[in-house]
Amino acid sequence: MKQDYWAGFDLGGTKMLAQVFDEDLKKLSSSKTETEGHRGAEDGLERMIQTLEEALDEAGIKRKELAGVGVACPGPVDPDNGVLLQAPNLGWKNTPVRKELENAFKSPVVLVNDVDAGVYAEYKFGSAKGARCVVGLFPGTGIGGGAVLNGQIIEGAASSCMEIGHIPVLSNGPFCGCGKRGCLETMASRLAIGAAVSMAAYRGQAPHLLAACGTGLSKIKSGKIAEAIEAGDSAVEEIVREAAYWLGIGTATVIQLLAPDTIVLGGGLVQAMPDLWVTEVQKTARDRVLPTYRKAFKVVPAQLADDATVLGSVAWAQSKIAAKDD
Repeated sequence: MKQDYWAGFDLGGTKMLAQVFDEDLKKLSSSKTETEGHRGAEDGLERMIQTLEEALDEAGIKRKELAGVGVACPGPVDPDNGVLLQAPNLGWKNTPVRKELENAFKSPVVLVNDVDAGVYAEYKFGSAKGARCVVGLFPGTGIGGGAVLNGQIIEGAASSCMEIGHIPVLSNGPFCGCGKRGCLETMASRLAIGAAVSMAAYRGQAPHLLAACGTGLSKIKSGKIAEAIEAGDSAVEEIVREAAYWLGIGTATVIQLLAPDTIVLGGGLVQAMPDLWVTEVQKTARDRVLPTYRKAFKVVPAQLADDATVLGSVAWAQSKIAAKDD
């Protein structure tokens, strides 16, 4: 019996990840390569092709056996034309990812924003399985957002959307990387939390964090923040709870617009302190929404691990390619 095989990419982070799956989305192989130090989009696309070839070789699968490829991209995409519009961390802009991969592998390629892919994976296989409308919020360096409604990722007319991290929440607040002031991610991202707890450590208000990490922002990881709270750094806990409060404010805005039944919180910060984040975000959101919505949603931590983005990209590719074939 002929078997279809599927491949997926996650282009976020410091390494690009390619994985190969069978038609039931059982992972068969995996390959990684550095994204840092590349020489632009052209070199990056060559690395993508090479990385997928390595994953196919490991699985013992030929190119012609691929039924499709899903690509999760760290930035806005044009899904209709298969173009990665902008990926600041990669230095790519208007990159024709679909065209290059389809030329190389002769298989249909579907692009999706990486947060959308992660949320779709949670909808299909994780903590939001069976939801009618799910919104995902992922506080990290920024704050990623995505939504699935009736089995479909919500996308804009010409690009991916749900840039939740840039909802304005504080008039004349801190400057954001986008150039505006008071965006949600200036108040609730890991970068904002890291800067605040670094100052607390410098001032002597977080002795456990200071002993573990010093005051260098690059050393203050999510796990270390959680350990400092557990050890008794009350100033660190207050900072994280305030960030979660602001994320709850942003969540309330989204609830008023979409009335989701499930809010999924993910990323390293949430993984390190799930109870704190879920409790604070849910309480704040319920305090801020119309009475009709207060008991109509639940906030849950993401269930799936680091491979969720790749898995979501492949599941979405399967869905889109099947719909096109019909």
